[in-house]
Amino acid sequence: MVPSKQKKYDIAYLRMAIEWSKLSYCERRQVGALIVKDKMIISDGYNGTPTGFENFCEDEAGYTKWYVLHAEANAILKVASSTQSANGATLYITMSPCRECSKLIHQAGIKRLVYFEEYKDDSGIKFLKKAGVTITHIKTLEL
Repeated sequence: MVPSKQKKYDIAYLRMAIEWSKLSYCERRQVGALIVKDKMIISDGYNGTPTGFENFCEDEAGYTKWYVLHAEANAILKVASSTQSANGATLYITMSPCRECSKLIHQAGIKRLVYFEEYKDDSGIKFLKKAGVTITHIKTLEL
């Protein structure tokens, strides 16, 4: 079966999000996100500490610090401080969103979500489906 043109783009953008995740200083999990609108990347993000904080995401016990920002939150905040709008855009993320980030995704006007790995709690995905966001789970990056 020949993959659709959209699936080829989805896989390419997810691969790029994976590369972007490698910029994260977090040790437990590195997550990357891209926001794409009209075939242009309008924002990007990866999980990490807020601007001006040390680049250590975990505490001495190995737990993620409470103030670490998720990749999709960073991407949404970045586009919000620009002249772009995420309204109608697609979010590509290496891991499905938590419930807190799913609210941000919905409020930003993102209409489509494409993700690679599943987060342990699927309530964020359930919320986005209920909100009318189109969800695509790509389980392999092979064409």
